[in-house]
Amino acid sequence: MDFGSTLSIVSIVLVCTGGWLINNWIRARHGYPLENDWGGKIERSDNAETHRLKAENKALHDKLDAMQDRMIVLEKIVTDRGYSLSAEIEALRDVPALNKERV
Repeated sequence: MDFGSTLSIVSIVLVCTGGWLINNWIRARHGYPLENDWGGKIERSDNAETHRLKAENKALHDKLDAMQDRMIVLEKIVTDRGYSLSAEIEALRDVPALNKERV
């Protein structure tokens, strides 16, 4: 292959351009800043839809955190010895009523 030929120069330019396009496509797909023609970075502009989705996501995370806190409190109540003791006392109150009916 003669390095001075037009075909080799065109192929080098095409390979470099293709690599640049693939690099920018991957960066855009994953949310990284893009490169311009001079190697500088271009930040992605957030639109109203993105801001709305971020606000909704934050609200859902806050709601999930509140639900987790409530679940922890409920687990403490249910696993507390006093709760089971109260249930055992209520169960014992029902037993004599059954014995009176049989007699």
